[in-house]
Amino acid sequence: MLKYGKVFGLVVFVFLFAMCNQKSKNQSDKESILKGSIEITVDETVKPIVEDQVAVFEGTYDAKISIKTKSEAELINDLINQKAKVVITTRDLTQEEKDKFAKSKINPRVTPFATDAIALIANKNNNDTLIALKSVIDFMQGKSDPRIKGLVFDNPNSSTVRYMKDLAKVKEIPANGVFSFKTNEEVIKFVSENDGMVGVVGVNWLSQPSSNVAELIKKINVLSVKGLKDDKYYSPTQNDLAELKYPLARDLFIINCQGYTGLGMGFASFISGDIGQRIVLKSGLLPIRTPGRKIQIRSQIINDKEN
Repeated sequence: MLKYGKVFGLVVFVFLFAMCNQKSKNQSDKESILKGSIEITVDETVKPIVEDQVAVFEGTYDAKISIKTKSEAELINDLINQKAKVVITTRDLTQEEKDKFAKSKINPRVTPFATDAIALIANKNNNDTLIALKSVIDFMQGKSDPRIKGLVFDNPNSSTVRYMKDLAKVKEIPANGVFSFKTNEEVIKFVSENDGMVGVVGVNWLSQPSSNVAELIKKINVLSVKGLKDDKYYSPTQNDLAELKYPLARDLFIINCQGYTGLGMGFASFISGDIGQRIVLKSGLLPIRTPGRKIQIRSQIINDKEN
């Protein structure tokens, strides 16, 4: 009886192993680095640039990429729990997160592809277009500031909140004077309708606005920011980002945990390659690598017109 039980167990093991192999084979047949379909989870603050990348990628290859936007905390949690395989974030993985993947024998492929920025915005009626980063940090620490009636964030779990909490060295945002919504568009709308409020948004929403956001942007000012160790004010422009002057800069990453050579790897190669970097440059963000330009030098000028 024991012998038959062992045989039965072996048969079940072989069957399950074959099914797993067949599933992997079917997956590889349906998907490669340039074909198939995949869902990627994206930090909501950088949605516009990802939409542009996906549009060009799908127009070039036989691929379909669906985008799901979430807050940073939700996105990272989904990645660790293997609910998401490919994500786009505004930070690299922490050592603690890398250790969790190592325990699961997963080796995340992390690819930086752009430098983004957090922008501070105010209502157009506010004549002062300058702000000191120290004032914002003081407000995050619960100190009052006559120039700031309130700080407005997109989501309590967002990358912008985490970034500013790290800067201010606080674990929680103040209970008073800090407002949060769900999206960057809602932040821009609220600031455009309320004087004295300072909105904290991803600059990508301002450099690549949708038609709805474009109308709202007419009612706000993007503030120039003075850093903690500088007396000058800088804006979240490509030039100030490239010269490392803007104090609220951050890098963008695509993190791939598919574990096989699939569409996630192909998309990561695309956005970090020449075409993807040109899309980043056009978007107003700063590419990790400046796309090359071919210059053709002629020894003489050819006049095509007949005299």
